[in-house]
Amino acid sequence: MKRLIKLIRKQWLGYLFGILTLLTSIVLDMYNPYFVGEIIDRSIIGGELGYLRIALLALAGITLGRAVLGYTKELSFDIASSKVIVDLRKKMFDHIQKLSFSFFDENNTGELMSRIKEDTENIMNAICYGIMLFLEQIIYFIIATVILLTINWKLALISLVTMPVIEYVVFRLERSVGKTYEKISDQRAVLNTTAQQNIAGVRVVKAFGREKYEIQKFLRQNEENYKINYEQAQAMARYNPPIEFLSNLVLVLVVSVGGYYVIGGDMSLGTLVAFSNYIYMLIWPMRMMGWLTNVLAQCMASVKKIDKLFEEEPSIRNCDAPIKPERLEGHVEFRNVSFEYAGTNVLEKIDIDAKPGSTIAIMGMTGAGKSSLVNLIGRYYDCSSGQVMIDGVDVREMDLTVLRKNVSAVMQDTFLFSDTIEDNIKFGAGEVPEEVFKAACSDAMVDEFVSQMPEGYQTVIGERGMGLSGGQKQRISIARALVRDARVLIMDDSTSALDMETEYAIQKAMEKRKGITCFIIAHRVSAVKNADEILYFQDGRIAERGTHSELLRLRGRYYDTYCEQYRDYVEALEKEVV
Repeated sequence: MKRLIKLIRKQWLGYLFGILTLLTSIVLDMYNPYFVGEIIDRSIIGGELGYLRIALLALAGITLGRAVLGYTKELSFDIASSKVIVDLRKKMFDHIQKLSFSFFDENNTGELMSRIKEDTENIMNAICYGIMLFLEQIIYFIIATVILLTINWKLALISLVTMPVIEYVVFRLERSVGKTYEKISDQRAVLNTTAQQNIAGVRVVKAFGREKYEIQKFLRQNEENYKINYEQAQAMARYNPPIEFLSNLVLVLVVSVGGYYVIGGDMSLGTLVAFSNYIYMLIWPMRMMGWLTNVLAQCMASVKKIDKLFEEEPSIRNCDAPIKPERLEGHVEFRNVSFEYAGTNVLEKIDIDAKPGSTIAIMGMTGAGKSSLVNLIGRYYDCSSGQVMIDGVDVREMDLTVLRKNVSAVMQDTFLFSDTIEDNIKFGAGEVPEEVFKAACSDAMVDEFVSQMPEGYQTVIGERGMGLSGGQKQRISIARALVRDARVLIMDDSTSALDMETEYAIQKAMEKRKGITCFIIAHRVSAVKNADEILYFQDGRIAERGTHSELLRLRGRYYDTYCEQYRDYVEALEKEVV
């Protein structure tokens, strides 16, 4: 809440101007009942037609003035509140960008989208319309109370005696609705996640014929959403009628007692009409409190959700005095490294010495810890024990910006943005010289298929690269990594969708790039056989290590993999081993 208040204070000038126009508008409105009462007493009953013209002109002026002031008031509050929400969303997005990989492992996209969109809209309703109406109704109530006490204090007390009762009912409504809105906020996030995942994976759903299952899953969440909203409606139905009854009861009592005063000559008819109109300035604030309570409840529930998001801290951050090397050579070392994630030992006692410009290949069964290993290089996660060193500096002591600028990765999950092919390739490097861009595209074999597209590199691809084959997406992803001037290159199963010829061509192009320390994760022997060292992982440990020839002579797990993939060439294998 403090964060929101701080952002509101930044826009104090806009809110102040809006409040001033609001006050002026209310002051003008206070003259309406007065002139109506005077018209009845002096013009309709007293026959002063000259005063009627003056009063009607005054009412017309008040109406016009309130229209102009109302527009100015709305505009001022809207602009100030919109700026607050823009700043809040920016801070939220900046904060989310700073969070570590582990946060996104535990939180889904739909929930985060609910925080950025729906929750900020709830806050917008509160700080714009809610604040404005709350101030307006409070001021109306205070001024109208003073005027009513001045006109007839007995009638005023009759009006005011029911207000505490109405306020008590409203307070009960606020507590009931506040709890319900927290449930609604949580459930909307779940509903959004269900819809987002289904739409994003619609091709998988259709491929497996699971449309009915997904529809039923969504309907269950939608039904849950309905139940919670029904619970809220019940609370509103339980408390709003008493509020309305008490509000109307006030008017009935005032007219009844006031009519008695008019008949007895203690009050004029015009004064009673004016008094009745002022009564509405007490009643409407009470009736508006129900709506304002809803807005406030939604706002508070959303603020709690957003505050909880801001309370999340990145697990990976710079140390107090990070080292900022001017240039890295790419000497990567793992010194007795172990890594634990979610209570499970993923890596144990790993030692690797990758000299600058060398290629380290990593193989092993699924879940052996291959991706976890390379994720420690760029500090996407921190090792539990041991050290990951680059050029003799522990990565935990190195500035994160410098470190990640010098580590380029082709992720296992190929993600492309809905943008042009050129912008996707330049994503990690920004503007680069044309020759660097062309070289990366050529080495990654992107030119081969992009040149056949009508719009070439300006072709806009669909969400997550829809419209491209798996191999084409991988080639773009490889070009995105190569276009950066990075000393360490990580390729996590990045050629699995490529045909053998394309994979071979990319390997040859990569061999020409000198001075880059490369870590390659692959399942195909063809992708790793030329590496300086091959590491075969099993259960988070290095089970075998050596060059291609050394591992074949060892006749262990790597040898078995080779035989499985080249079973038609066993005789050639035997000759190679001998």
